[in-house]
Amino acid sequence: MIEVEGLRKLFPVRKGLVEALVSAVSFQSKQTYVKAVNGVSFSIERGEVMGFAGESGCGKTTTGLLLLRLYQPTEGRILFDGQDIALLKGRELALFRRQAQLIFQDPYESLNPRFTVRRAIEEPLIVNRLGSKSERRDQILHAMELTKLKPIEAFIDKYPHELSGGERQRVCIARAIVLNPILLVADEAVSMLDVSIRSAILILLRDLTEKLHMSTLYISHDLSLLGSVCDKIAIMYAGEIVEIGKPEHIIDCPLHPYTQALIAAVPVPEFDRKQAMSVTIKGEPPDLVDLPHGCAFGPRCNAFRRECEENKPSLRDVGEGHFVSCNLRR
Repeated sequence: MIEVEGLRKLFPVRKGLVEALVSAVSFQSKQTYVKAVNGVSFSIERGEVMGFAGESGCGKTTTGLLLLRLYQPTEGRILFDGQDIALLKGRELALFRRQAQLIFQDPYESLNPRFTVRRAIEEPLIVNRLGSKSERRDQILHAMELTKLKPIEAFIDKYPHELSGGERQRVCIARAIVLNPILLVADEAVSMLDVSIRSAILILLRDLTEKLHMSTLYISHDLSLLGSVCDKIAIMYAGEIVEIGKPEHIIDCPLHPYTQALIAAVPVPEFDRKQAMSVTIKGEPPDLVDLPHGCAFGPRCNAFRRECEENKPSLRDVGEGHFVSCNLRR
């Protein structure tokens, strides 16, 4: 359903007063950019659940916002059922956004404190001018039924401060699905919730994906979470996808040194300690304004070679839909 090709998003770096004056005097006014997303390509099938993982600042959230056209791509194509959404404007863009919805990380901050549950779920229908008052009411009740906000009469007139964190996130999910979207982007949708209720929300999202036949993109730091709910996982580093494949490939048999380090950082029970991977990485993430010439991960990689400094690797198929971007896997 979604085909992304060579997607890039560059943000111009604003110069300070002193830097701007120096540039003006020296006639050097070259604009610099933060390469937030730097040439990613992937696809998501209808009804598929895909996960994006990586450390903070790797570009996974920006990629999700690009898929929703909340950012305009600098380069590349985003094909949604064969239509390039990067070219959409006006009414066509508004129609697309009915089909693509976002679940935010913090359910309390993403709900208007003056709106009841009924009004919060109804908001997308009002904005898009859909249905009569009675029809909207039926859709609200249906969305609450799907998200298990029961008994409905106990929740429908409550305000966000009267709900628990899990109940607020269910309201956010109901608001997202009331338009019957085809694509759902969940940005750290359970990270602000208690551990005890995370599994219930994840099971709910998985059930909704199957019932409504949606495509879902999870964005998370938690690889163990992605491994349990996703059909496919992509690992991002410095704005690029360095490895992508099925959960059993990424979790059980990671090939890229960065993926191996992420897996090694996942806590394991004491009795599994011997089976845990022991991989460490050094240094800090690269400057996204001035990336290394070759492999972006090279300066932090324990298997770094001269080839890594000279050649920028690209994603290569190593079999069974498992792709890795590493000079060691040629």
